[in-house]
Amino acid sequence: MAVNVYSTSVTTDNLSRHDMLAWVNDCLQSEICKIEELCTGAAYCQFMDMMFPGSIPLKKVKFSTVLEHEYIQNFKILQATFNKLNVEKIIPVDRLIKGRFQDNFEFLQWFKKFFDANYDGRPYEAFAERGGLQIGSDRKEIPRARPPRHEPWRTPKHEVLKTPRHVPRSSSSSVRNTPKHGPSSRPMMQRALSDAGAQTHIRNLQQKVLDLQLTVEGLEKERDFYFGKLRDIEVVIQDDGNGSELCREILDILYATEDGFAVPDDDDEEDDRSNGF
Repeated sequence: MAVNVYSTSVTTDNLSRHDMLAWVNDCLQSEICKIEELCTGAAYCQFMDMMFPGSIPLKKVKFSTVLEHEYIQNFKILQATFNKLNVEKIIPVDRLIKGRFQDNFEFLQWFKKFFDANYDGRPYEAFAERGGLQIGSDRKEIPRARPPRHEPWRTPKHEVLKTPRHVPRSSSSSVRNTPKHGPSSRPMMQRALSDAGAQTHIRNLQQKVLDLQLTVEGLEKERDFYFGKLRDIEVVIQDDGNGSELCREILDILYATEDGFAVPDDDDEEDDRSNGF
């Protein structure tokens, strides 16, 4: 289990941002240039693997990312590891992913103290452990294909058709009146931008739906857990025969309802179950 630390103005070491960045880059073999770049959460995930080998699924961590929903996923992995190791720190994800200096610097100060209290000094090859992926502003990213720029069709000067003197007038007029067929650049660009924006919006909505599903599953598990506890209490009291005054008071609390709430009849419950509700 991890050793918990609590960062205050008294206990926090007065290290500068440059000292902090040098420490991070030295430990992780990274190229982080600014405190704000730690908003991805990837560096903290690897620090946890460094302190507690095997405690975190490092392959699920997004090291080379610029997407906010992937930052959130990295911090979810980090918080889950905290919970598993009984680390009492609650990660302020909403503030960290915004990339503001002060929020990320304060969290890094706490994490440095947490690291000093838990790391045993064992050798660790950070670059190899993350599969050779770079962390920091110098990481090499795959260039994205840009939509081609369409310009109005023009005939090169050296290819301009010259009407010979012996050509009949009707032929020369047909050459002058021939329409120029060029691509319509503006509608194509607008369509491409619209499609890209729609795809991004769809991905964001899919991530929100996934987050909501996870939240609902967690709430349902918590509801079932407490309902089971209440049911066990009810069974114990009923087995006691409802003899004591304390038992009757507990049952009154268990069976009490709020104003406007009606207990469903057994017939209604059977109908709901038969209808699949």
